[in-house]
Amino acid sequence: MTKRTTPVMANPRLLRQKQAFSQPDIFAAEGMPAVNWDHIVNLTDNTGIIQHALHNMPNRKEGYCIDDNARALLLTVFACRHEKDPVAHGLMPVYLSFIHYMQTDDGYFKNFMSYTKSCAEVYGSEDAYGRTMLALGYLINEGHNRLLVKTGREIFAKAFKHVDELVSLRGIANSIIGTCQYIKATYPDDRKEEAVVQLANKLLHGYTANQLDGWNWFDNILTYDNAILPLALLNAFEITMNKQYLDVALESMHFLESVVLKDAVLNPVGNAEWYRQGAQCSVFDQQGIDAMAMVLLYQQAFRITRNKKYVFRMQQCYQWFLGLNAVGVPLYDAATGGCCDGLQADGANSNQGAESTIAYWISHLVMVQTLKDIQE
Repeated sequence: MTKRTTPVMANPRLLRQKQAFSQPDIFAAEGMPAVNWDHIVNLTDNTGIIQHALHNMPNRKEGYCIDDNARALLLTVFACRHEKDPVAHGLMPVYLSFIHYMQTDDGYFKNFMSYTKSCAEVYGSEDAYGRTMLALGYLINEGHNRLLVKTGREIFAKAFKHVDELVSLRGIANSIIGTCQYIKATYPDDRKEEAVVQLANKLLHGYTANQLDGWNWFDNILTYDNAILPLALLNAFEITMNKQYLDVALESMHFLESVVLKDAVLNPVGNAEWYRQGAQCSVFDQQGIDAMAMVLLYQQAFRITRNKKYVFRMQQCYQWFLGLNAVGVPLYDAATGGCCDGLQADGANSNQGAESTIAYWISHLVMVQTLKDIQE
């Protein structure tokens, strides 16, 4: 097991002074803690990763979902990007096998499976479909195990015919990102690029239809995983070089950060009432997947623009997990390697489920990689 080190916690000076984006020091990559796989391994069995936990004990009553197994697959791909992580390498086929099992004969995906291995639903949600396509795209582009990559391509190809049917904004956005990753691995791929254009134009249509009085967003409400929408357009721009995608991505990103980044502290939209246009924005409960999406968004913005202000903002979003948040308490638990499920007004939800734990570790790995990139 990887040796543990003390994590880089939120800077108390930042909490007191709430400095502007351009002022805090950027972490050094070598100062970041090593990956602790304990809780991920704790939640994973031969079937897949169990979606919920009672504190840090796997809650088998809640079973599995493709959402979390897709995220877990993405985590293992990121962990093996530059050198094979033995734990991640061993877990990767477990999560991919779960995805394969949950794919229906017509190529779509079921989402939920009970601990007794039963699946009552005929199809899962479009959001679950998109997240699965995103993870498969990254596996195809960045995976190092030839046979697992081949399996991923077969699953992706079988599912791809459904991308034209998508209407869910997040299903569309995740599918754009996954398809862009696929294109990077097989470039040129005109058919896949046409799909990216069609999907990105759906996002643009939503953006145009809802833009009003400074509300620069794709819908009339901000809910969960919001940053995935501008992130998708940044990916679409990278593939197509359509400047409209870049312009809308940056404009919507700046709108989002005006809502969730206040005085250098990330406050993701709370899930109590969300944030509907013209109404008050809910502060709690805040979720780890929103912080992760912001980290991924700023990483891509930095990759495209090379503007270090996005690394500062990325770091501030990452520190949400470590205590730089509205309550001032850490959600990452260094003792278990897990992450609390959310931030409430009275503190952190002590349950350490798969979604939040994976969200932390993906954010961590992306942060480490970006710090290495800027120091080279």
